[in-house]
Amino acid sequence: MILRAWQSFLSRFRAPVPPVDDALWRQAVARVPLARALDAPRLHYLRQLSALFLHTKRFHALGGAELDAFWMLVIAMQASLPALPRGPKAFKGWTNVLVYPGEFNVKRSHHDARDGVVTERDDTLIGEAWDRGPMVLSLSDVKLDVEGPWDGFNVVVHEMAHKLDMLAAPANGVPPLLPGMNRREWIATMQGAFDALVKQVERGRHTAIDPYAAEAPEEFFAVTSELHFSQPALLREAAPKVAKLLASFYGPSPAG
Repeated sequence: MILRAWQSFLSRFRAPVPPVDDALWRQAVARVPLARALDAPRLHYLRQLSALFLHTKRFHALGGAELDAFWMLVIAMQASLPALPRGPKAFKGWTNVLVYPGEFNVKRSHHDARDGVVTERDDTLIGEAWDRGPMVLSLSDVKLDVEGPWDGFNVVVHEMAHKLDMLAAPANGVPPLLPGMNRREWIATMQGAFDALVKQVERGRHTAIDPYAAEAPEEFFAVTSELHFSQPALLREAAPKVAKLLASFYGPSPAG
């Protein structure tokens, strides 16, 4: 089924999708434990999706970032991991990947409808995903995630989770689900776990899940997606129902 869907998708391109160079692929797999831990069929499909990602996305090195073919492939691989169950459709709706050397600043404006006051602030970020816009990444944090793959953090997975969330509507923590998954169950489970985390954070309690997940339901989905891929045991202990849902949504975690 996956092979037929892949062939059907590739038939839409007038020019074939260039394959990933063998030597470069071996080098990347050796350096990226999340990929190395996959079984042979999923690793083979990851290579195909990574090639498609590189073919359809435009990389832009900003602020002096040194971005070569190896690191573009590493980003493509980690963005393709959450896409494995749904294939090329996961990459719809956006084109550009902006890569800074490290943290970057984003200016935010907020309009208070009650009093009409507009306030501005600068946020320092390591990653961001815009609806119908680019994925923005800190290269230094991508490198940290490669060196520490099982610590519960992965900026590319986090931003790709947002992109999946945005496939049908603005991000709200309820991405388009796979056939057979129950939308009501997803909403009830994720919202219940999010509400419980918010209460813990408001009471000043220590939380196993990063408190940033309490910012909004869409951030809860993205943060727990990071845990699914890089620290699933912690997620199973902290939110077992969420862990089970994400295993159905993404497939088995490379971390076991």
